[in-house]
Amino acid sequence: MTESALRFSDAERAAVYRAIAERRDMRHFKSDPVDAATLERLMNAAHCAPSVGLMQPWRFIRITERALREQIHGLVEEERHRTAAALGVRADEFMRLKVQGVLECGELLIAALCEGREQYVFGRRTLPEMDLASVSCAIQNLWLAARAEGIGMGWVSLFDPLALAQVLHMPDGSLPIAVLCLGHVEAFYPGPMLELTGWAKARPLSELMFVDRWNNGADQNLTMTSAP
Repeated sequence: MTESALRFSDAERAAVYRAIAERRDMRHFKSDPVDAATLERLMNAAHCAPSVGLMQPWRFIRITERALREQIHGLVEEERHRTAAALGVRADEFMRLKVQGVLECGELLIAALCEGREQYVFGRRTLPEMDLASVSCAIQNLWLAARAEGIGMGWVSLFDPLALAQVLHMPDGSLPIAVLCLGHVEAFYPGPMLELTGWAKARPLSELMFVDRWNNGADQNLTMTSAP
């Protein structure tokens, strides 16, 4: 099969790159529910993610009880205050940031690592963290598919994993790694929220890509030649 036959069309490729470029970590949501068909497509996109050794370590818990949402919100708030205290001089600035939309979003999901991961040696003998990388790939799939559907998503990591696992009656060996807020939004942020609020500034790729050896920088055009 020729390369041209394998490539997506110009419009299809542009849509993929647009979803990547315009994905945002959303914190502001409308309360409208996400319809069942859309949610199913998004979850299937997540489930298409690669995983080392085909272990598929991801588990998703859909939160439907309001009381449970409020418990999760409480855990996030507890960690928000702990994080502010740890930040010291930036504490007040941090407390002004909106870091979650747990109570407002249309759907709330918990992404977790499954129990029994120790049995998976393929791909994890020297890099056991590949289970976490695999779940992260599933979350990214979900994020990009949501952006293409016009649905906002925010990844909240401010919580005590052991406390959340207890709230969700998770088995020993499993671990929640993300609270995912999913829902309709008024608009997507024009850039990363932490940049827009002045908290941090993203670094360009030219500072983060090396050639052959650490800190041996690539040129800004990413012109690369391979050894013969």
